[in-house]
Amino acid sequence: MNSSSLFVIILNTNRKQDTLDALASLFENKYPNTTVVVLDNHSSDGSVLAIRKEFPQAQIIELEKNLGYAGNNNIGIKEALRQGADWILVLNEDTILDSECLEHLVEVGESDAQIGIVGPMVYHSDEPDIIQSAGGSLGSWWRSSHIAQNEQDIGQFTAPHPVDWISGCAIMLRRQVIEQIGGLDESLFYYWEETDWCLRAREAGWSVLHVPKAKLWHKGVQRLYKPSVSVSYYNTRNRFMFFSKHKAPLRAWAFAWFETLRSLLSMSLRPKWRDNRANRDAMFWGMIDFLRHRSGKRVDS
Repeated sequence: MNSSSLFVIILNTNRKQDTLDALASLFENKYPNTTVVVLDNHSSDGSVLAIRKEFPQAQIIELEKNLGYAGNNNIGIKEALRQGADWILVLNEDTILDSECLEHLVEVGESDAQIGIVGPMVYHSDEPDIIQSAGGSLGSWWRSSHIAQNEQDIGQFTAPHPVDWISGCAIMLRRQVIEQIGGLDESLFYYWEETDWCLRAREAGWSVLHVPKAKLWHKGVQRLYKPSVSVSYYNTRNRFMFFSKHKAPLRAWAFAWFETLRSLLSMSLRPKWRDNRANRDAMFWGMIDFLRHRSGKRVDS
């Protein structure tokens, strides 16, 4: 019996060593029918040459322009569909996979024809037994959060379980889901795109599952993670864009506006937040740009 075709899409921007480490873990995986596509976003650190030398079996697409996390990955997704992918895993370049990660993801995905999206147990790279994400939850207030974030893994998750969304550092979709709902929303550019993708899939009748046996370590977020200025902008703007797109309830809007305005006020008045003024300004312009109906890549105001 032939195994389903799995394509793994990795976006790299001047992260040569991280990407090489991710590829090494990918090619140690036991799932047989895997194709890896690396999207290179104008790297100047020798990434393309290094990847071609160490992993000639990986396909490389050199991007012509930067379309953001969503737009760049959509190029790889379209190529994977063109080549006949049954499943597509969008994977961050700063991840390390357990050798059975892909096998577990496909096995669970194939267990029910209504399962459209699956994702692994994500751990902090610097604390290998501390959970970064066991899937995501929106909750009644639509306050997007990672399940079990910063908890030690003591076996509290033993079986695949439904979640609202899957962490964008490693999210795997069935071909038919993408054909039905489309790729990542390029108007978001970066941030909230995986939450949007999963909600669109669920609205179309597909199940979204977290797979605890599939394990992965993510370097990009630590327990005491502090968002960059860019993250503060896109997180603020895209949160409201997501609410508008999916017709969030009034209580979610009220809470989001209250939380945003409270944060802006705190970072303006409290001395201990003086070092966060750049993030404050980014949040402010994210809010303003939502009201101006600006989407896609940020344009300096």
